[in-house]
Formats: sequence, structure tokens, C-alpha cells
Amino acid sequence: MAREPWQESASSLAAKIRDGSLSSREVVESHLARIDAVNGAVNAVVEVRPDEVRREADAADAALRAGGPLGPLHGVPFTIKTNIDVAGYATTEGCETLKDFMATSDAPTVERMRRAGAVALARTNMPDLGLRVNAESSLYGSTHNPWMRGRTAGGSSGGEAAAIASGMSPIGLGNDLGGSLRNPAYACGIASIKPSRGRVPQGNPSALVETTLITQVMCVEGVLARRVADVRLGLEVVMGAHRFDPLSVDVPLRGGTVAKRVALVPTPFGGETDPDVVEGVRIAGRALEAAGYEVEEVEPPMLFEAYIGWAEFITTSHRLIEPMLMRLMGEGGRKFLKLASAEFPPTTPELLELMHENRHKVARAWREFFVTYPLIVGPTWTQPPFEHGFDIKDQDSALSVVSNFRFVLPANLLGLPAACVPTGVANGLPTGAQIIGDMYRDDLCLDAAEVVEKAVGVITPIDPRG
Repeated sequence: MAREPWQESASSLAAKIRDGSLSSREVVESHLARIDAVNGAVNAVVEVRPDEVRREADAADAALRAGGPLGPLHGVPFTIKTNIDVAGYATTEGCETLKDFMATSDAPTVERMRRAGAVALARTNMPDLGLRVNAESSLYGSTHNPWMRGRTAGGSSGGEAAAIASGMSPIGLGNDLGGSLRNPAYACGIASIKPSRGRVPQGNPSALVETTLITQVMCVEGVLARRVADVRLGLEVVMGAHRFDPLSVDVPLRGGTVAKRVALVPTPFGGETDPDVVEGVRIAGRALEAAGYEVEEVEPPMLFEAYIGWAEFITTSHRLIEPMLMRLMGEGGRKFLKLASAEFPPTTPELLELMHENRHKVARAWREFFVTYPLIVGPTWTQPPFEHGFDIKDQDSALSVVSNFRFVLPANLLGLPAACVPTGVANGLPTGAQIIGDMYRDDLCLDAAEVVEKAVGVITPIDPRG
């Protein structure tokens, strides 16, 4: 039985458009029809560009017929999280209060996807200001996990992951301050990369305030897709220094040869880990071992200090701008922020200095650890995707959710790359592994993720399930 265009990977679609077996218009129409068919069940796509994307697809087909140079994603549709500027559309960041906040130009990642020939299909859901790991928006409502309705799709790029997992998009853009590219990839059973700090330019031309310190240090832009090869291709398209971001850098994706040695962390320090999650990590370990990696169960140093460092940093930053956050966010976002940060005392200048000294100390310990173990493989979340509303039920539930995604935090604190890859399905929900590398060794993370994917298989796209 022939596959529909919406079932194909981004790389496959690019090849088929290039060789003429599919037109960009056909691919776009297939994805628009898929959105019409399944988005009602998941609420992942919140704004579609049918007229614009058809015009862009027709222009891509005309360029192909004209025989000019083509980009690596020529004619391929992509989706964009609603906190990333798209010219002529509101950058709502999921907030009712920002529904009319219009962008007049594209963010750097959108600009580069277009330059690679991709056509902008739709915008995807997220929690207010991205400050929650459940994609519940005061403007758009909640995104459901396509594997199990009523469960979270993760956050904050939850709409993006759910759209890709259910075949509404082959590839998309998100960002990550506390796992927001990795949390939803795990929850929805797709692949993603949180790039190294500075590898991908960030920021929005529409922004009314300057990029905060926490964003400069811990936030990155990145790519989600169903296949690791597409994530790699997307990263190659969007990475590199850009005039808009003074912290962005030109660093080759491929680095030098290192030992194929992995530190496997099935049960990271700091709380319980669900047996299905543990087995998902061990599946990744076995796949890597079979491919010639030396795998040893050993935990990286100073995990507790890394968790606390991230929490102190983000809590301090948010308290400085708390009045603005409370004014912009809806009720659910405000409640999660208050419940999750209640245990942290006010920060003094002296404590702020000590916090950054400790961050450097953890970074030095991890750099030394990477000399022996170039890759760290563990869970993204330590529990399965939770039910909607659990994260704001009370303080205990909010803190348990923070504990759940604790193993994503060191990569943000230290600016490290981390790839996510599915490892199967347990009790109706995806399992997966997170692969962390040293700074600018995104290539090693993606190489290992492809090994796991080859052993396990690709588990999406799927039809949304009840």
C-alpha cells in the first residue's frame, strides 16, 4: 500500500520533490488534509497558513521547473512554535494577553528554514510563555498526547511534538530552557536535539525587552522530527552565527574522533524512576553496546548541584520579572510557577555570585567526566507522561513534576547538547532515551541516537488514540 506524503520523513519528502515524484503543492495539500483530519483530537496546531503555504509551495515547484539552485529542504513544509517570530503573524507565546502581538519579520531559525527551501505550514501550541511542562495555553487550550488522550504531550514545545507525532508536520522548530525540546519529544515518541549553547541563533525581532541572562546562558533553539536524520538535517540548516544573535557561533557539526564509551544512567539521582523508563534507557544501552560502544553504568558527578543550580538560576530570574510574568500569563501558568518555586528563598547579590561560581564548578567536573565518557545516556523524564492538571494540583504534585524532568536540567545549566530518541512503547505510551555530550559534540549525540533508532525503529506517525 502506497504511503501518503504526510507519512514520509522530511528528508524523504525533499528527495521526492527534488526528483519530481511529488510536488511541493501535493505534499502541502496532504499535510493540510491531515491537519483537518486529526488536529481536533489533539489540538496541537493552533494556526494554519493555507493560502500562504500553497503560494509558497507553488513558488517552490516553479523554482524546481526553472532549474535553479535548491536548498536541502526545498518545498518541504515545517511548523513553528508560537513563541518564534513569523512575519505577519502574532507571536502569542500561548498567552491570551499577547494574541495581537504581531511580528514584522522572521526569527533567525525561520529565516534559515525558508532559505533552505522549506515552506511554513502552521503554528503549534505551547503553555503560556513556555513556563510549564504541559502544553496548556490560556489562548488555545490544552494539547493532548496523541498516544493517550488526557495525558500531557510535554512542554513547552508540546504542540510541535504532538503535530509531528500524528503526521501533521514532518519537521518543526522549538526551543529549550528546561527540556522544552526534549520533554515533548519523549512524551510523544519522536526525536529532537537541544543544541550546544550558541550553535543556533536565538531571539525574536519582535521582542520588547532585551534577552535576559537566563536565556543567554540556558535557552537554545532547536529542531524536532520523527527521524534522527531529519533532526540532523534541520540542525545543519539553522545552525551558525547570525547577525541578530551576538552569542551565536560558527562551529562545524562534525568533531574529532573520541572513544565510543557511554555512561549509562538508568536511575538518576534525586528521586524514583519508573521501571518502564528504566527499561527504555537499558534498551538504548543494549543497542549501543551491540553497535560497538563500551557501555558502563556510572553516574556523572555533582548531579544534585546541577539540579539546584538550574532551579536557583531560573527562580532568581523569574522573581526579578515576576510582576510582568503574572500580568501576561493565564491562571494555570501562574499557579505552576508559584507552586514550583515556593521552596526557594529570595536571592542576595552574594548568593547570586556563589550560584554562578558553583555552575562553573559543576561544568568543570562534567568536562573532566567527558574525557572518560564522551556520552551520557539516561532518561528524559523519570516517569511516564502525567495526566492533564496534575502539575498544578498542589505543591507536592508540582514539585514531583519538576523532579520528573530533573535529568534534562544539567544540559541547560552547562550549555550541553542533548538528543532524544524513542526506545519503544510501554503501557500505551512511548519510552525513550536522552543522549548528552560535551559542548559542541552534538554530532556524537546524533550518531548514538541514530544507532538506537536503527535498532528500535521509528514509532510515529500514529493516529491519535483515546
